[in-house]
Amino acid sequence: MRSVITLNRTVKFISIGICLIGSGLSLAAEQSPLWCQNINSLNLPNAVVTVAEVVAAGDFTPPSATGSSNGGREAQSRNPIYQGLPEFCRVAITLRPSNDSEINMELWLPTESWNGKYLSVGNGAFTGNVRHTALINPLTRGYATSSTDTGHLGNTASFGLGHPEKVIDFGWRAVHEMTRVSKQVIARYYDRAPRYSYWEGCSAGGRQAMKEAQDFPADYDGIIAGAPGLDWTGRAAASLRVAKHLQANESARLSSAERDMLYQAAVNSCDTNDGVKDGLISRPEQCGFDPRVLQCKGEKTAACLTTAQVSTVQMLYASPANPASGRAITGLLPGSEAGWTDLGWTQSARATGLDQFRYLVHADAEWSVADFDFENDIVKAEKTDSNTLNALNPDLQPFFENGGKLIQYHGWSDPQISPSNTTQYYQSVTDLLGGRNSVHDSYRLFMAPGMGHCGGGPGPNSFDMLSSLEAWVEQGVAPDSVVAVHRTEGEVDRSRVLCPFPEVATYAGVGSIDNAESFVCRVPQ
Repeated sequence: MRSVITLNRTVKFISIGICLIGSGLSLAAEQSPLWCQNINSLNLPNAVVTVAEVVAAGDFTPPSATGSSNGGREAQSRNPIYQGLPEFCRVAITLRPSNDSEINMELWLPTESWNGKYLSVGNGAFTGNVRHTALINPLTRGYATSSTDTGHLGNTASFGLGHPEKVIDFGWRAVHEMTRVSKQVIARYYDRAPRYSYWEGCSAGGRQAMKEAQDFPADYDGIIAGAPGLDWTGRAAASLRVAKHLQANESARLSSAERDMLYQAAVNSCDTNDGVKDGLISRPEQCGFDPRVLQCKGEKTAACLTTAQVSTVQMLYASPANPASGRAITGLLPGSEAGWTDLGWTQSARATGLDQFRYLVHADAEWSVADFDFENDIVKAEKTDSNTLNALNPDLQPFFENGGKLIQYHGWSDPQISPSNTTQYYQSVTDLLGGRNSVHDSYRLFMAPGMGHCGGGPGPNSFDMLSSLEAWVEQGVAPDSVVAVHRTEGEVDRSRVLCPFPEVATYAGVGSIDNAESFVCRVPQ
């Protein structure tokens, strides 16, 4: 038997695409360094393989660290997070779907113990890089896994100035092309297509997830979209609207101590509207907190806010209508205040907003926040974008009809992308497709009390959505709740169930409020 296997391996090395007779899974493809190297000779339309190499277990070093794919033991010792990686076939590919496209991607293929599945990971903000760290978890779980730089390098939108094809690459094409090519390489490497394909991303990666569900319903069987930047142009406008006001009115800014005071006042006001006092706001959209309770009655002190500062808070909470569409440009919510900055939204939100209008809307590298005009610029932004970056199409029916399952999540205390943008979109889908019951078998949204942007915050903020998605797609077991935990210095000190919106974790009346088992999911009355 050993000689038969050896003979088949030799044939595999010589001729790409010849399978072991009677085997649905090629042992040679999983175990052979030569087969990995032979990926270089694959004929891939609009794509060129630039690297195909086997990386020994625990020996990976990102190219940026050394200028090469494998930096050896000295470089590897500086990257301890990669030491637990199994051996894998690393494939780097450059995609050129247009005359002005140069999209770099990597696909990591387990050489042993492939689970038969494929998982792609998302990006953040305007950053252009292959996210090697995000590939660690899927690879160690046995996935073939990929990431793209979205067609550019760097962390600004300057790539889009005078390059409309690169904007399309960033908006959706890089992800779709990466997915298409990855599946082709996987099928050739393992002699079979993946049984299931998944996407997982947060923030810009959540936006990418939703573009895939909306525009390419057959690409993935299951999608996880965390804190998605769905209304990309709207969030950009919201952050600059506040930043322009605060740049010109220093006395209207809130210090870190004042933001903390405001946060505590909001929690004190809204904490118990879910039936339990636990230091978290579970229903901020129904909170009704009025920041005027902190307005100074006389002289300004550390315990109150000036009239101008209260107006700033109201501005951050506000959701002005988009003049172009009538859609609300959602503001931040009570419970997010500790994450605000001197100029309102987070620095990342402002930087992304400035880039959006500077490079993609006005095509003027000298354009500044001071030039921003909300009423006119948001209209121009949406016209210029033309749904290239925005991911607001509520018609997910093609994705659902294809059998796709979508898990979306968002932290209620997110100071970077408004959680109301997520609930607003969910409502638009249910309105279009016939109500919650009509989408509940395919689409579930989980809102996390006290969680910030993609994690962090005082609430339970760590959870395994991927296992829930796998069970839903592969076994038909829908996630009626997801357990989330909060850790302090690495130790779990609170757990809580996250519930499918609009259900809320409700205390059952028995047990610790820091234990998920003490809560059940119910629709608030």
